[in-house]
Amino acid sequence: MTTSFAPLTVAIGDLVAHPANVRSNAPETYDSENIAHLKASIAVLGLLQPLLVQQLDGKFAVLAGGRRHAALNELVADKAAKGFTAKTKIDCRLVPEDCDVTTALSLAENITQAPMNAIDEFEAFARMMEVDGQTPETIAKTFGTTVAAVKGRLRYGLIHPDIRAAARAKTITLDTMKAFAEHPSQEAQREVFEALTKDGGYLQAYTVRQALKSRGVQVSDDIGAFVRADYEARGGAVAADLLEEHSVLEDAALVETILLEKLGAAAEDARMRLGFAWADAMVRYDYATMADYGRVYPGPIEPDEAAQKRVDEISAELEKLQLEMEDEGLEDGAYNALYERVDALEEEARDLQEAYSAEDLARSGVIASWQGGQITLHVGLVRPEDTVKEEGARGSSPSPTGEEAPDAGEITYPASLAEDLKTERAMALRAAMALHPEATLDLTLFKLVSDVLASGMSVTQAIKVEARKEYRSHAKMDEIDETSLEQVAAAHDALDLSWLDDTRAPADQFAAFRALEAGEKAKLVAFATASTTQSCFARDRQRDNLMHAFEIEIMPDIRAHWTPNAALFNRFKKAWLLKILGEDLGLTQEAVTLASSTKKEIVAFCDKLFAEPFATLTDAQRAAVAAWCPPMMQTAGVACDEAEPAADTPEPDSEVAQAA
Repeated sequence: MTTSFAPLTVAIGDLVAHPANVRSNAPETYDSENIAHLKASIAVLGLLQPLLVQQLDGKFAVLAGGRRHAALNELVADKAAKGFTAKTKIDCRLVPEDCDVTTALSLAENITQAPMNAIDEFEAFARMMEVDGQTPETIAKTFGTTVAAVKGRLRYGLIHPDIRAAARAKTITLDTMKAFAEHPSQEAQREVFEALTKDGGYLQAYTVRQALKSRGVQVSDDIGAFVRADYEARGGAVAADLLEEHSVLEDAALVETILLEKLGAAAEDARMRLGFAWADAMVRYDYATMADYGRVYPGPIEPDEAAQKRVDEISAELEKLQLEMEDEGLEDGAYNALYERVDALEEEARDLQEAYSAEDLARSGVIASWQGGQITLHVGLVRPEDTVKEEGARGSSPSPTGEEAPDAGEITYPASLAEDLKTERAMALRAAMALHPEATLDLTLFKLVSDVLASGMSVTQAIKVEARKEYRSHAKMDEIDETSLEQVAAAHDALDLSWLDDTRAPADQFAAFRALEAGEKAKLVAFATASTTQSCFARDRQRDNLMHAFEIEIMPDIRAHWTPNAALFNRFKKAWLLKILGEDLGLTQEAVTLASSTKKEIVAFCDKLFAEPFATLTDAQRAAVAAWCPPMMQTAGVACDEAEPAADTPEPDSEVAQAA
């Protein structure tokens, strides 16, 4: 066996691939994107390791070093690369022609080199910058990678030495070590490391990140970005990081001071603009504390002549926009733009027709807090000492907590919720049709022959006889009640699909279909027709008398196919839920009691109530719970004009009302 190979230099143009190279059957190994970093390294540092070659047919075949060979060829082809041509000679080692272990040599070249330790790699990058004077940009160029990737490695290589040593000793994990890079100050890293390990506890990446948060606020954090300019103007210390987004505003107290000042200014601006009596600010809205506060709401007013003229203009424009939004060919971007315009117009119209009373303004105020990365205004709050106790006073509450009574006015449905309720109703109708195959078969056949043989308009547009399955779009499909889905699945499982064999010709399929019993055909036609029904609310008797009557026949009660759940209640306003409990279900005492609860608690109560009506309910209450649904969803209920969904209004009783 040959143990040493003679050195020689070979022109790049005289090199070819060796058939015994173990990577020859994996050409993707040599794709440009897979050797980019190698190409960059050779361009800057040269070829650091000679190629192993063997002379074949007058050429030098690369037995080991195929990726370096591919990178050299790319450098030759790259006109921007200097110093590399087909005649450029590179260092090689020659394997004799009679060598009998060529495959073993190629394999050994690829598998015997141990991968580099991650910490060694991080520290090597750091030394290149600290000792060799390299910059992240020059390092990235050398290794054919991005500057961001280099900075990421550099950050880990610059973690406090004691922490890197702990990772080497495996007393902490590599992920835990990386967590310390969340703060660029080695002193802050060391202090947190010592504090967390002094009792010998097991260190986790999560606890490290949480501890470092008390040492400052990252500039990429929503609060950090919001206050940074003022913070730096006041001389606040900034711990700079190689990655700018990880730099830290170290004076957390100054950050909070500036944030409260900005929140206070926003609250005062709202107070002056809306006419409230007082303004306040808090970094985080304390729901427990605010439970003792009351709340007042704007009431309807008679707009003056100019305001009424504007309301009329808005109404006309909204009608036009609603028609445009019904265009099925509308692209998503255009639809969203129309939707935002509708919301803005509806809000403007509401402001022209609602206002707080002078009495309410004189005793209420506004609090600004930081929520969801922005200033949030909580308007119409009444301090406990200012809550009006007199019975019947406008804006007052009979509840001892000062919360609004269950009567919150007319329930209106936001446009987005209305669209989803249409979908849920259509799914329930589909289940009902599938469960009534004879009636649905009659409807389908009647629709088909009437449209073809009768003169005039189609008997109903609700069924698409083109045999296209209707797509059910829903914003929260994973959260809806699954009753109708389960019923449809069960109906599908009961179908005889033996005739629907893809290996058969259509004529053979048709013959097998005709041989089915009439009842089986009815099930198939009913299921298919049910899948074509369009999403909408209860049919208007005047506009579609046929489907209005048919839906009442097969789905007299939608609750047989659908049950309200938490996903629906979460999209209702708190005041609506209290109104439904108190007025629709007859649970007046429960509504008053829950008025002081959070919306989350009320949603949980409603979800449990509808899932299994409580044993303590009266017969009338139990019947109301079993029958309740949004009125426009119930087939035999009050018809709702589906062309006019209500506006997505700010939640009057919620803890949050977004700043204008």
